[in-house]
Amino acid sequence: MKYPEGKTFKFGNTSLRFSKPLFHGIEFSRVGWVFYTIVEHETEKFIHSSDLDGPIIEDYAQQIIHENPQVLILDGPMTYMFGHLLNRINLNRAVGNATEIVREIDAELIIYDHHLPRERKFRERTEKVWNTAKEENKKVMTVAEPVVLSISS
Repeated sequence: MKYPEGKTFKFGNTSLRFSKPLFHGIEFSRVGWVFYTIVEHETEKFIHSSDLDGPIIEDYAQQIIHENPQVLILDGPMTYMFGHLLNRINLNRAVGNATEIVREIDAELIIYDHHLPRERKFRERTEKVWNTAKEENKKVMTVAEPVVLSISS
């Protein structure tokens, strides 16, 4: 068995990179560790951010911004746990970090996944992200929405 965290694997013109272990949600989470995955093929880059919950942690948002993917699958905050395991401070952190990611990366597509689309008020609770995407003329959607992409050859 090979552990992928912090490693890169090459397959022809494609590389598969894994981040170092990251907190699963907030700092020092007892839930454990996760990593995000980066797939690069020539000049194209795709990131799947895994269980970063927003991301809540500012350094993790900066890492994603530094990578500057064309397509990003971004785990949103667990708004369905608001008032229980998610407080206002960490919700605001997650929304602020996602908003900065939307502003700063040159993504053609940002897909909110995992935690976020699990409850009805998620758009209301993350409204700043959706408004920023509209202002920046970027496509932000959830995994629960249909998507039509044009693929250039």
